[in-house]
Amino acid sequence: MGSKKNKARSGKGTNKLFSGLMITPTIIVLLIMSLFPLLFTIYYSFTDYYYLSRSGAQFTGLDNFMKILSDPYFQQAVRNTVIFTLVCVCFQTVLGLMIAIFVNGLHHGKKAMRTLLLLPYLLPPVTVALIWKIMLSGNYGILNNFLHILNLPVFNWFYDTRTAFGALAFIDIWQNTPFVFLLLYASLQGVPESQYEAAEIDGASKWQQFRYVTLPNIKSGIILCVLLRTIDTFRIFEKVNILTQGGPANTTATITQYLYLNGIKNLQFGFGSAGAIIMTVLVLILSSFYIRKTVKK
Repeated sequence: MGSKKNKARSGKGTNKLFSGLMITPTIIVLLIMSLFPLLFTIYYSFTDYYYLSRSGAQFTGLDNFMKILSDPYFQQAVRNTVIFTLVCVCFQTVLGLMIAIFVNGLHHGKKAMRTLLLLPYLLPPVTVALIWKIMLSGNYGILNNFLHILNLPVFNWFYDTRTAFGALAFIDIWQNTPFVFLLLYASLQGVPESQYEAAEIDGASKWQQFRYVTLPNIKSGIILCVLLRTIDTFRIFEKVNILTQGGPANTTATITQYLYLNGIKNLQFGFGSAGAIIMTVLVLILSSFYIRKTVKK
């Protein structure tokens, strides 16, 4: 018996060693691809690192952070990004939930409807931006032509301070609402049908079923959607860079656009690294509610 136990233990030890050896290359690659850039960013955020400089990076302490935080253009970019994120995430969550409930209640055509609804999300952001740039063109855009036929006022949508921000928000909501729909639709599949039957027996209305049955069951899915969309929306760059370049009058300037113009494009990597850290902290602050919920669980 003792020899059998020893063989079993040695076999388990060999399996653990083999498993460890197999995943070691993956762990090393992940560390190199994630940890090194993080440390690189943190280190150079405290320097004046300029890519073409021959003298190398000089330690400057908190100068980059103070310069960024005191820049009125950056402050405007932060306000725009936060407002843009809050508006888009709220609309995407509400619309995605409504669409998910609607599709979940269909008796026929669910597959076709799901496919059609997911098409905007499957398009690359650059493609979406170019499509809407053509459609909302001030000269030949289909929307302005339609408004002109109806004798309604037309706009230069991406170069008018009254419409540029709203146009960008609409495009982002249009493209990313299907993502929220997909996650919440999957969450709805896990709601027990017996709970709806019990609610109907108790005389609950459709609104009461939604409030007391549907929402509690998919609450974690909603929070996850809010977190993922907050992180992704906060990093918006392609649409802004293609459609408005932060204009007009900085009304659509975002943090990523600011860092691109003042850091990456000018090869001021020390300045850009400091901005990236500030943006990460802001994302963590906006996501802190979900993080606290996750830690408690």
